[in-house]
Amino acid sequence: MSAAQSSSDPSLRRYLDHPRGGPTVLRIVLGTQLRRLREAAGITREAAGDAIRASHAKISRLELGRVSCKERDVADLLTLYDVTDSTARATFLALARRTGKPGWWHQFSDVLPSWFETHLGLESAASVIRTYEVQFVPGLLQTPEYARAVARLGNPGSTPEETEQRVELRMERQRLLTLPDAPRLWAIIDEACLRRPLGGPEVMAGQVRHLMEMARLPNITLQVAPFALGGLAAAGGPITILRFLEPDLPDIVYLEQLTSALYLDKRDDVDHYLAVMDRLSAQAESPRNSLTMLERMTEQVG
Repeated sequence: MSAAQSSSDPSLRRYLDHPRGGPTVLRIVLGTQLRRLREAAGITREAAGDAIRASHAKISRLELGRVSCKERDVADLLTLYDVTDSTARATFLALARRTGKPGWWHQFSDVLPSWFETHLGLESAASVIRTYEVQFVPGLLQTPEYARAVARLGNPGSTPEETEQRVELRMERQRLLTLPDAPRLWAIIDEACLRRPLGGPEVMAGQVRHLMEMARLPNITLQVAPFALGGLAAAGGPITILRFLEPDLPDIVYLEQLTSALYLDKRDDVDHYLAVMDRLSAQAESPRNSLTMLERMTEQVG
């Protein structure tokens, strides 16, 4: 068994024994390991594609975790990469089977955009989530009433049933914040999010009180970027950066747009957004002062 095989097998076993993040993360992990094996064997993407009757573009998507992996394709690639150890092959094939299973969010597929599914899987596996919001309270911190108002605003043609599904999806996402191994959430919220009376004064009053409660949790850091700052380091839309404990998962920047999203994992891109986020946290009110601002807002809105 090659050095690449022996180093990858324990890593893959860890993901099989303690899955987190669903098929999204497993696809990325499997793809990363297959890329390492291919490179160690000195085989091109074109040759790997020929081995599974596919293009080099498919190999690229597979190695990036963009698509699930058929067991037969993984078996053929392992043979091409000279992975002959039966235990190692069994581990790879077991992981390939897992990548095809639906995540917990599958039950919401009727109202879930395909481009958002990746984010749900990554979010579920993250150890640190840093986010900056300019228009809405972050989804992980929304109350049901506020989430309902957001869903109606963004999907005016939806039925009441579809709206409730979207609210339920958002509440299901939030469960990860109170798990025993919950990620650390560091949220910076523009004051505009809190001043805009989305859903009406009563809904906003409840949302602000909820933010105060969540900010007291040990794994949540909340900062408000006040109007007084003027221009901010992040001129533009919302930013989320996800960090993982797993060595096979790089930091990922998530940039949500109106009908799509970008996922950036190149080191230069990630470093740029990390620097932006660091400047934002330095410019925004401290967590203590932010809590004081929220307390004043509750007095003003009811």
